[in-house]
Amino acid sequence: VQLQASGGGLVQAGGSLRLSCAASGRTFSNYATGWFRQAPGKEREFVAAIRWNGANKYHADAVRGRFTISRDNAKNTVFLQMNSLKPEDTGVYYCKLSTINPTEDYWGEGTQVTVSS
Repeated sequence: VQLQASGGGLVQAGGSLRLSCAASGRTFSNYATGWFRQAPGKEREFVAAIRWNGANKYHADAVRGRFTISRDNAKNTVFLQMNSLKPEDTGVYYCKLSTINPTEDYWGEGTQVTVSS
């Protein structure tokens, strides 16, 4: 499985960005795709996740109400709409695909998000 993240960039505080995570390769019947981020000097943290059918969505407390995860299965792509960005949202954003039973994780390369104050 290959995951390609894109859409990062430099934006001023209060601005918006939309990240995309395109998957290719193997297909799965039961999985979830998530976004994680890592700021300089900090551990990678969970941002949001969505089940393969879009029925369940999860957002971290720090982004709830500002970020929205969604998916387009026809394009094998998961999106992260980020609004009202803050400087503390700065970091490298990674997408991860996790299969369920058996559990396997696939990571994509990150995309840099920088929010200036």
